[in-house]
Amino acid sequence: MKKALMVFGGWEGHEPGKCVDIFAPILGEEGFDVTLSDTMDVYLDADRMAELSLVVPVWTMGTIEREQEKGLLEAIRSGVGIAGWHGGMADAFRNHTEYQFMVGGQWVAHPGGVIDYEVNVVDHEDPITRGIQDFRMHSEQYYMHVDPSNRVLATTTFRTTVAPWVNGCVMPVVWKRTWGEGRVFYSSLGHVARDFDVPEAREIQRRGMLWASR
Repeated sequence: MKKALMVFGGWEGHEPGKCVDIFAPILGEEGFDVTLSDTMDVYLDADRMAELSLVVPVWTMGTIEREQEKGLLEAIRSGVGIAGWHGGMADAFRNHTEYQFMVGGQWVAHPGGVIDYEVNVVDHEDPITRGIQDFRMHSEQYYMHVDPSNRVLATTTFRTTVAPWVNGCVMPVVWKRTWGEGRVFYSSLGHVARDFDVPEAREIQRRGMLWASR
């Protein structure tokens, strides 16, 4: 049986526990043996990490020790997949640039806070987004620093009175990449658990986790 590890904590505003409650059962239905951890010390156990197919990080605005970061990155580099969403993966450890290098991006702003915006699918052939049409969200629209090597699957266009200088900017929302032998998936959707009531947001995340797992 494939093994998945979900590590959750950090800022409670992103409802890490509630989001884990959504996706842990989904992974279970997909045949994963899911372990939950509220400490990043689990990354220090190299043998345990090597047994995993997938890591799902759900930890916003926290701190990670260098040895914990090293354990996580080495596991991914060796072939363990990683898949996450919103700040739980891409606003986790602001001072750790190698972690951000792995993720392929870092949150920097969400002009206007919770707003209405559109997500545009730009790759209709990839299995993660195949058959999914453009859809609307009422949530934070993430403005991010992103790696140009990402394979972008969906984007959003900024139209805001709060930061009009970014109007017309097309920003990646969903992407995939590799880190060594590991697959990396990220979606900026999912500010709070109810965001995954949007069927497209939930399905993209489900498919992304399956794609990333080895």
